[in-house]
Amino acid sequence: MNLVIVVPCFNEAERLPVADFLNFVRQHPEVQLCFVNDGSKDNTLSLLNQMMLEVPGQICIKDLPMNQGKANAVREGFLCSLKKVAFDRIAFLDADLSTPLEECWRLAQMISEKKEFIFGSRIKKLDNTIDRKWHRFLIGRMVATVISKMLKIAVYDTQCGCKVFSTNAATQAMQHTFISKWLFDVEIFYRLKSYFGKENLVQKSEEVPLNNWRDVGVSKVKWTYFFVIGLDLFFIYKKYRNT
Repeated sequence: MNLVIVVPCFNEAERLPVADFLNFVRQHPEVQLCFVNDGSKDNTLSLLNQMMLEVPGQICIKDLPMNQGKANAVREGFLCSLKKVAFDRIAFLDADLSTPLEECWRLAQMISEKKEFIFGSRIKKLDNTIDRKWHRFLIGRMVATVISKMLKIAVYDTQCGCKVFSTNAATQAMQHTFISKWLFDVEIFYRLKSYFGKENLVQKSEEVPLNNWRDVGVSKVKWTYFFVIGLDLFFIYKKYRNT
């Protein structure tokens, strides 16, 4: 496999774009999709098993009996893939495909010896299509500004759900469980900063504006979580402040 894409799933049976996933892997035989069923209570696991039968060898499933949250579901998918599959690069992507699979594929082609961490950015420009609800945009910009100050690295969009790693960078980013269920991207930046060093991380990384991104349906992040974002950031900063 050239690329593994890890997709965390929690109660996605009614909204998983099955045809998009199947068509993509049929067009890209060098890609494997690793779906992580994160303790779903609906028919998500059954649906994933049906998909696996459609394209054997290109879809694998990591079934977690208890819900662990997006952060550690992604981590479990990475660890499973790193143990069982030989590949050049690995990514994670949201199950609703707010970032299209082809965008993830495009970013994955940029991974090299010089660039080991590529991440998408929802920068709205004249020549792209970024469909984002205004209130999420405003909250996202405030959070991203705080995170950039914490990291002491100029990153526009730390929270975009499309990130691609070399196997080396993935191993370093996913070694330990995450503090936050939703702000784990920040911990990834801190861990890679610690491993590569600040200057090397800047050289080894690239933030790439997406051509297409759309706000799909209802967010899995409960609105009440916005009241504890500051607490999550505090605990993350406390752990990594010397990084």
